[in-house]
Amino acid sequence: MASTDEPHAHAHAKGHDDGHHGISHVATIKVLLGTWIALMVLTFITVSATKIDLGTNYNLALAMAIAVIKATLVVLFFMHLRYDKLFHSVLVIGGILAAALFVGFALMDSGQYQNTIIWDVNNPPAAPIAPRPVP
Repeated sequence: MASTDEPHAHAHAKGHDDGHHGISHVATIKVLLGTWIALMVLTFITVSATKIDLGTNYNLALAMAIAVIKATLVVLFFMHLRYDKLFHSVLVIGGILAAALFVGFALMDSGQYQNTIIWDVNNPPAAPIAPRPVP
């Protein structure tokens, strides 16, 4: 009758270690704590930046820049992409670029409809001039 240790002994005899296949990475407490502190500092900066009026476009650009940095930290260290294969990094970056492309095209089209939105109900914009519909 074979013991339960034989498969492991056979794997060790051939030079295989069943405990570590190289598919996972354990981040140190120092790295995780440093990442968390950086995220908290960036969150504080984001909240503080709302008190400063740089203009709509610059406030949005600052908030998005901080959000991108925070998302990068999360993806790199909490999701272990820094320690993963290059192929997975390419997939993540490709997905982000595809989403940015779709959002960019949607934003390019939104300026066309700004004057048809009724921002002030008491003072609506003039009706557009167009040919009458044919019955």
